[in-house]
Amino acid sequence: MPQIIVLPHEEICPEGAVLNADSGISICDALLENGIEIEHACEKSCACTTCHVIIREGFNSLEESDENEDDYLDKAWGLEPDSRLSCQAMLAKEDLVIEIPKYTINMVSENH
Repeated sequence: MPQIIVLPHEEICPEGAVLNADSGISICDALLENGIEIEHACEKSCACTTCHVIIREGFNSLEESDENEDDYLDKAWGLEPDSRLSCQAMLAKEDLVIEIPKYTINMVSENH
């Protein structure tokens, strides 16, 4: 059972967190199941960037992103080489350290 270490985020997780999660579920689901209310405006259908996270450790344990996820990631605020949409990145067996970016772009509510 991998652990997810969530780095402190001013609003969503001020103290940071260490979570245990099952392999095979999305990072987004693992966060939500553990009370970390990461935004997911498209209801986890890979149609926005609100659940964008940066994988600080363990990135290579995740399956590669597909073309659709890459297209949305290109629109994410604060994109980095180790960025993923948490609704699409499925946990493997390796622990992860993730950072939730300070800002997000909600294309639906912001009329983009």
